[in-house]
Amino acid sequence: MRAYVLSPRRQMLAASGIAATALWTGVASAALLLHALSGSFADREVARTQARLRSSVAELNAEGATSNQLAASLEKRHAALAMLLTGLNDAPGAAQTLIPIIGQGLAGQDVSPAERMQKLELGQQQLLDAADSYARSRADRLRLAFHLTGVAPDAYLPKAGGLGGPLVEPKDPGALAALLGVDADFAGRVQHAEHDLWDARELAQAAQALPLAPPTAEPARSSGFGVRIDPFTHRPAFHTGLDFPGGRMTPVYATGPGVVAYIGPRSGYGKVVEVDHGGGLKTRYAHLQTIAVHAGEPVAPGERLGGMGSTGRSTGPHLHYEVWLNGRPVNPERFLKAGAYVNAAG
Repeated sequence: MRAYVLSPRRQMLAASGIAATALWTGVASAALLLHALSGSFADREVARTQARLRSSVAELNAEGATSNQLAASLEKRHAALAMLLTGLNDAPGAAQTLIPIIGQGLAGQDVSPAERMQKLELGQQQLLDAADSYARSRADRLRLAFHLTGVAPDAYLPKAGGLGGPLVEPKDPGALAALLGVDADFAGRVQHAEHDLWDARELAQAAQALPLAPPTAEPARSSGFGVRIDPFTHRPAFHTGLDFPGGRMTPVYATGPGVVAYIGPRSGYGKVVEVDHGGGLKTRYAHLQTIAVHAGEPVAPGERLGGMGSTGRSTGPHLHYEVWLNGRPVNPERFLKAGAYVNAAG
């Protein structure tokens, strides 16, 4: 057996190395995570954050650090935050909301290493608050979008008996704290935020099944849903859809995922494509010149269904677009507004 005695200076250097490594690992994990969630905006912000972090680590190595426990705690908290923030992948506005908060958690050059770690700890709390607030705001936005369409989200939420569920077990926050190696209060907040994220993810998944995309590249309408003066009889009549003007063969797109339920002529509509989106929802695309899909074929949002024409009861090339819910036509404008609302950042 051999015994080694470390001088106070060597102990200080070892502590500095441990603290610096823990601090670097913790913050870099969050920075890399947010980098994966983001685009060009994140690239710039993460580069600035990492540059400031390198400076902090260099100063820790030079001056020495005595806060090993704090550094280790920060690293474990970052691991918990990384687990939580994976639920924000591809969520609109998530990177823009959360990346600047990481930068706010890094102190400037004029403070000590211990103060930098304390500020980073505060930044973690702010990041957790922001993630939870974002998740609740996103879920509320999606619920309002469903309300705009008049469709109940339950019809599109995952059915009971499937696999999956919240990552964090809701009944035992103490076990979660032990599992993550963090204090119980922080674990409870992670748990609460994760469940808010889970709600937002389920609602977002449900919203993806709805026909919320526009059927043409141009948003202009030549006629709306409801009573109007019929162009042939010149008397009031109910118009069951929206009319989108355009030239002959202008592309017409599927507004949501589904299966082509019918193609061919319908009285007054000319050549049509009808798509079944499930849950009692169908869309109809009428007066087409050409049809580019077949009955029974699955389609995705934005997939080309055909080209505009003037077949059927029509005064000129345009698309007549309808949305049917449980066998009755409803105003497609509600779905288009809901789609714009869902896709808005934040």
